[in-house]
Amino acid sequence: MFDTVLVANRGEIALRVIRTCRDMGISPVIVHSTADEDSAAVRAADRRVRIGPADPKRSYLYPPAIIEAALACGAQAIHPGYGFLSEDPDFAEICREQGLVFIGPDPEVMAQLSDKAIARRLMAKAGLPMAPGTTDSVNSTEEVARVAKEIGFPLIIKAAAGGGGRGMTVVEEISDLLPAFHDTRAAATVAFGDNRVYLERYLRSARHVEIQILADQHGTIVHLGERDCSMQRRHQKLIEESPSPGLPPEVSQRLARYAVAGARAIGYQGAGTFEFLVSGTDIAFIEVNSRIQVEHPVTEMRTGIDIVRQQLRIAAGEPLGLSQQEIVPRGAAIECRINAEDPARGFLPCAGTLEEYAAPSGPFVRVDTYAAPGAKVQPNYDSLLAKVITWGTDRDEAIARMRRALSELRVTGPGIHTTARLVSDMMCHPSFLAAEHDTTTLERILTESRNKA
Repeated sequence: MFDTVLVANRGEIALRVIRTCRDMGISPVIVHSTADEDSAAVRAADRRVRIGPADPKRSYLYPPAIIEAALACGAQAIHPGYGFLSEDPDFAEICREQGLVFIGPDPEVMAQLSDKAIARRLMAKAGLPMAPGTTDSVNSTEEVARVAKEIGFPLIIKAAAGGGGRGMTVVEEISDLLPAFHDTRAAATVAFGDNRVYLERYLRSARHVEIQILADQHGTIVHLGERDCSMQRRHQKLIEESPSPGLPPEVSQRLARYAVAGARAIGYQGAGTFEFLVSGTDIAFIEVNSRIQVEHPVTEMRTGIDIVRQQLRIAAGEPLGLSQQEIVPRGAAIECRINAEDPARGFLPCAGTLEEYAAPSGPFVRVDTYAAPGAKVQPNYDSLLAKVITWGTDRDEAIARMRRALSELRVTGPGIHTTARLVSDMMCHPSFLAAEHDTTTLERILTESRNKA
């Protein structure tokens, strides 16, 4: 096992990784920007290395500074968390060249999965079901028009290098196709430095369901059950739960088999998530996330398995030590993301200093956060402030505990708004309670609310 691990991230996920390192007797070192000088994660680490200014391109997204910090502090491995460089195959390759272990899959595997069009082609070859669409990028107006005619409307244009819910445009009719094609390519260039896009048939009234897998270096691959991430806006998840309510057992089993088969086909190692759209008994593969997911606590609450711990063990070459039969998820778990955003202003991100922060607690409540009174919500980074997770013997009990937990949450500060009220309202919404929601439900509720106002 490693003696020292460098955490190349910030916020709640950096603090999460640091805590597991401590549990395992590993010395955690963290890199940080000038903006995060006094953050909770920086204070929690054994050592800290300032690597640049607030601009992430000159700090958290600047590999030379991170590598130099890792070598200087004697770290054997780098944990990238999620976001930033966590799915950057070039960074993973640099780590390997410098004798550092990148805690994630091999760079060759990551390179294939980070290109969504290539990933789609590889998973189709492995036998995973696909929505009608292209297995290569489309590069001209003539080609996009021809493909659209073949697969039909509605369709979705996706950035080949996309991720995190960004770089996607739903097209309802032919008149919107070419403007959407050009707009998506332009947005992909800005967001990812890559203008390639591909097309898929857009599935309405579908659930977004994902499977968490763990794969060691010795050929063992297991799944940890599914998570339902259907409550989202603009393809950004706000509420996640496990198990997926109302999902037929045979569909859940098929999803798990597909995920394990896909992981085995590409030689995947580490923790990863296979994402699907599910409509009735129809399944369509979306993508593979080759990193820890924001919503991983949902699975940890049901299985009792520390996924970050397993990441570290796998990266160190240790056998998984788990068989599929030993993994028995219990009860139900729900996660609500508390983002520093203003729902009344189109979810505009907020920044400022927290005057009051009181986290919920009590039976079967978990809160992953970096927040505290006096903590600064920085304008340069992701707006995620906290994750509230509850567990119950069944879904109703998990929801009841979430309602109570959210009622206890207090977050105030000049200019600070959050999504807490919105997710709290969803815990009482008839569509969510009846498990009749899909990926369009939250947007529809928000539109109805704006129209009434």
